[in-house]
Amino acid sequence: MSRSLRIDVYFDFICPWCLIGKRQMEHALTRLHADQPDVGVEVFWHGVQLLPHLPAQGEPFAEFYLNRLGSVETVRMRQVQVRQAAAIAGLNIDLTRIDRMPNTADAHRLLERAAKLGGAVQCDLLLDRLFAAYFHNGEDLGCRDTLITIAESCGFDRADVADCLQGNASPYVGCVKAASSVPYFQFNRRLAMAGAQPAEVLFGAMCEALQQSDSERQPS
Repeated sequence: MSRSLRIDVYFDFICPWCLIGKRQMEHALTRLHADQPDVGVEVFWHGVQLLPHLPAQGEPFAEFYLNRLGSVETVRMRQVQVRQAAAIAGLNIDLTRIDRMPNTADAHRLLERAAKLGGAVQCDLLLDRLFAAYFHNGEDLGCRDTLITIAESCGFDRADVADCLQGNASPYVGCVKAASSVPYFQFNRRLAMAGAQPAEVLFGAMCEALQQSDSERQPS
């Protein structure tokens, strides 16, 4: 009998822990597919705009974090922490290339539109490209032309996505029930977990959610 696992992930593009959490989730899914190949998995991404107050053009990245964390040393320590966690997950996050803290409203609108137009594989490719554009290449995710170019590289037609990019800093209103922190994972809509957890922790949560679903299907 086939079994299913639904994973809902709440995230923002500017959060490095969301990218790290995504990679750790992928490691966990690799193990799940090896251990329980009968399980079909669907992943749904829900955008949460962490900084809706940012102007359309964003803010200088270094200035933003200095104001937020209070000192150059605190910023340095936080960035070291991020790079170390990324390395454990098998990622290389280059914060030195980021010039601006972008307004992510249009990036979320783009992914939402893509989910209506394309399949899961194509949308996951777009998600990866958007993360890479910011954390690897230092591109501005608040720039309309940048977003369209990335979408086109993933096989989406400019005419199908251009109208969703408002460029006016209008806040992104995603799902009605947004998470209070990101990344935030829900497994089969019953078991929830916050933070960029290690792959083994996410794997354990997946197995527990599947066990709960199995128990509910069994006749009493």
